[in-house]
Amino acid sequence: MKGLISYDAMETIRNTNEWLGASARAMASYPAFAMVPHPVFRLMSAWGRVTERSFARMVIKPDWNIPPIPGAEGQDHVVYIEPVLKRDFGDLVHFRVARRQPMARKILLVAPMSGHYATLLRSTVTSLLPDAEIYITDWHNARDIPVSKGKFDIEDYTQYLVDFMRHLGPDVNVIAVCQPAPLALAATALLAEEDPKAQPRTLTLIGGPIDPDAAATEVTDFGNRMTMGELEYLAIQQIGFKYKGAGRMVYPGLAQLTSFIAMNAETHTRAFVDKIFAEARGQASEGDKHNKFYDEYLAVMDMTAEFYLSTVERIFKGLEIAENRFTVNGKPVDLGKIKDVAVFTVEGANDDISAPGQCVAALDLCTGLPEEKKRQHLEPGAGHYGIFAGKSWRLNIRPIVLDFIDDNSGAETPAPRRRRPQGDGEASATPAINSSRMPV
Repeated sequence: MKGLISYDAMETIRNTNEWLGASARAMASYPAFAMVPHPVFRLMSAWGRVTERSFARMVIKPDWNIPPIPGAEGQDHVVYIEPVLKRDFGDLVHFRVARRQPMARKILLVAPMSGHYATLLRSTVTSLLPDAEIYITDWHNARDIPVSKGKFDIEDYTQYLVDFMRHLGPDVNVIAVCQPAPLALAATALLAEEDPKAQPRTLTLIGGPIDPDAAATEVTDFGNRMTMGELEYLAIQQIGFKYKGAGRMVYPGLAQLTSFIAMNAETHTRAFVDKIFAEARGQASEGDKHNKFYDEYLAVMDMTAEFYLSTVERIFKGLEIAENRFTVNGKPVDLGKIKDVAVFTVEGANDDISAPGQCVAALDLCTGLPEEKKRQHLEPGAGHYGIFAGKSWRLNIRPIVLDFIDDNSGAETPAPRRRRPQGDGEASATPAINSSRMPV
């Protein structure tokens, strides 16, 4: 009962703030107040607009809004979002480019389930669409999934990835971003043992916690500091009566958002103060940087309690992937079974979520994979977001990833290189040499 009351209390606070914002905007916008030359009314209206929009976004799943893809013939090709496989907790979605022949490259983007929707990878999808057929894992908000649909933990997540990879076939190239990297590695190993013909062609792991103990961060310190009992008591709540998933135990999106903002409270406070004054001065716009960023950042989803807790207990505390002890439905997953899938790890030198060393640990775990099929890249100056959606991704990492895919395509004539790293970049993009080594 405590969890249910807490969940509804958070939703009540959110709803109240949205209402206060709407009320302030409406009251301060009365035409009569225009006759009173006082800036307080403009500030009140601006505060109301920003507050209403911000709290309303927290319960809205963002649209993909993928722009048309320019064609060689000078025409734009509209992008349609089409579910390929529908499941209770997540769908396999295809971005179909109208009037374009299927591309030779087929990429499955495995989106993280860590508080935000798969639309967090919108810019990643947009950057890859001109060069490949893109599919993505579109995870559902747990609050909208009835309790009758059962549980969903990291083993179920891994099995979903196995099914999605098997459906797309052996010519697919998998790119896992952040949280799902260890589970994508496990899913690949399962296919390598159970159905080798369905293995993906390549596996790219970007900023994922394969071995959280390889490099400490605030995230790993928090996970090691908290006991599972404390974590369950503090983080897990029961969905209230407003949603279809009433009664389901979850780690609420609003609670996650509070943690996200608390980590950089000063930065977020300044951003909203600047936005309010910009609105009051008439200098803000619907599509400005603030709205684009926070429309996505504030849109959060609930995670099932079992997924969150099993991630912390088994990936971060138990190090089951890092020590090659992971199991799915009682079946041991041996990462050494990966022998044919080329594996590429990407890390950011300034990543404070999955620090350098955590992701590249995957290469040492793939003991059955030849060294020529292993590659790693450390992007100088890049933080966590930058390695999959920022400037570093667009200018440096994306071209290297596409080259890696082409190098392992099996084609007799390799595609032309998009970028030949020089200096430090060249060393970081060469095949890896073995070394000693969420909470979300």
